[in-house]
Amino acid sequence: MPEDVQMNDSEPNPAAPPPAAAPAAAAPALSTLHHLKEIASVIEAGSLSKEVRRISRAVRLTVALRRRLAARDVSTFLAFALPASSEAYARLIALVPKEDDTEMDVDAAAPTTQIAIKHGLPEIEIFCYLLVLIFLIDQKKYDEAKACATASIARLKNLNRRTVDVLASRLYFYYSYVYELTNSLAEIRGNLLALHRMATLHRDELGQETLLNLLLRNYLHYNLYDQAEKLRSKAPRFEAHSNQQFCRYLFYLGKIRTIQLEYTDAKESLLQAARKAPTTARGFRIQCNKWAIIVRLLLGEIPERTVFMQKGMKKALTPYFELTNAVRVGDLELFRAVADKFASTFSADRTRNLIVRLRHNVIRTGLRNISISYSRISLADIAKKLRLDSENPVADAESIVAKAIRDGAIDATIDHANGWMVSKETGDVYSTNEPQIAFNSRIAFCLNMHNEAVKAMRFPPNSHKEKESAEKRRERLQQEEELAKHMAEEDDDDF
Repeated sequence: MPEDVQMNDSEPNPAAPPPAAAPAAAAPALSTLHHLKEIASVIEAGSLSKEVRRISRAVRLTVALRRRLAARDVSTFLAFALPASSEAYARLIALVPKEDDTEMDVDAAAPTTQIAIKHGLPEIEIFCYLLVLIFLIDQKKYDEAKACATASIARLKNLNRRTVDVLASRLYFYYSYVYELTNSLAEIRGNLLALHRMATLHRDELGQETLLNLLLRNYLHYNLYDQAEKLRSKAPRFEAHSNQQFCRYLFYLGKIRTIQLEYTDAKESLLQAARKAPTTARGFRIQCNKWAIIVRLLLGEIPERTVFMQKGMKKALTPYFELTNAVRVGDLELFRAVADKFASTFSADRTRNLIVRLRHNVIRTGLRNISISYSRISLADIAKKLRLDSENPVADAESIVAKAIRDGAIDATIDHANGWMVSKETGDVYSTNEPQIAFNSRIAFCLNMHNEAVKAMRFPPNSHKEKESAEKRRERLQQEEELAKHMAEEDDDDF
């Protein structure tokens, strides 16, 4: 208690003589350090009471402080949270960059805080590893970050506590992220597999979820789609614990299904990932929409214009808008021009191989437009309108028309004697099953969205049996306010 009094007395005294600029400059560092100590106390409370939700809250608060971290804050916090004689402190303090002496003198003269925590808790130690790793990545010190990540993973292998799982899942993510930044993902694939096996044995479902996504990303980074599908199909599945991880899983699943020519399943996964992703995760939603547009084009669908006009995505989706226009018109020459014009963009997005597949769809769309416009047309004119540049365009046109008729893309016949394509009269579409199929797909979509919304609802355990006290209600409302406040920054960081 005397320390509390001294701290309160020492803060207002310097406010009168010096100018206001000096305390204002020192305030952010002190405030950040104070918040870090409060986060440590939240982790301590969660560890002692074995409440995982407190650890999750601490992680959210850390994400909010990420942009304000400075080297002196991290160093001072390590000295506060870890024993000076511990191996973790010696390893982490050596990784944090040193600042000049003047700044360190200011911190040394700063008043001590009244917050105290219990040393020796594994959760506090793992949090220190996570904090240093995030700071080193933000400072672009990737070699030190890799050393920190490797040491933290080695420490995690010796722990089996459910209160560590939330922190461990974040460490797994940044462990893979720092190796991706240095273009050395292949080096940690074996470690990720071993960690996934360990998480499965420990029944750490959040860790399994995170590590499965990291392994899928690792395989897809090197175009190992078959291995990714084998892992995905044999990995245990359970109810999603994190919306971010579930969105990533749907995106990777959509990419795998696309490469395997299962376009219907791929479309459903990609659109669901784009819908579930938070609005602040703009880059992730752009990638989902790019792949979903290609898949819909491969299915013979034309995406609506509103897809390309979404807020913040118009510029990024411009190449795909022009590509869609070329497919819609069925102009093979325009399709080639767009593919060449944005070749670098498509290569960076890893969709160039899929766009090569679209050539057949462009030809089929042009052929469908021709069959609607002409009741009878020669195969030579079809080859000219489709701009086929082969050695024998008439023979190619005949084979293309025959395949389209067999697949049901057009309703026509070929007069081989005269070299004509004769289109049949268009009947009443409402006399077919197409309206029923369309309504069925819309109803299925609405029911699926309703079911997903019900599954996403969360209730506290035994809420129907226990009456909530006023203190618990205040604590719950405070946590909900903090969650709503930090959700945008957390989602932006995760994606």
